[in-house]
Amino acid sequence: MAVPKGKISKARKHSRSANWKLSAPGLVECPHCHELKLNHRVCDNCGYYDGKEVVEQKTKSSK
Repeated sequence: MAVPKGKISKARKHSRSANWKLSAPGLVECPHCHELKLNHRVCDNCGYYDGKEVVEQKTKSSK
């Protein structure tokens, strides 16, 4: 069974978890519709990626 060789101080133990922080997502402007989108992904607003329409967007019908 594994046993620690020595005591780990409170400062050393707590400094390990001090660097668990969230980072902001990398948002960029879509060159087609100028909305913010995630980098290297298809735009949710217009469906374009790399200047080509990849996903066809549904148009809202007026009732």
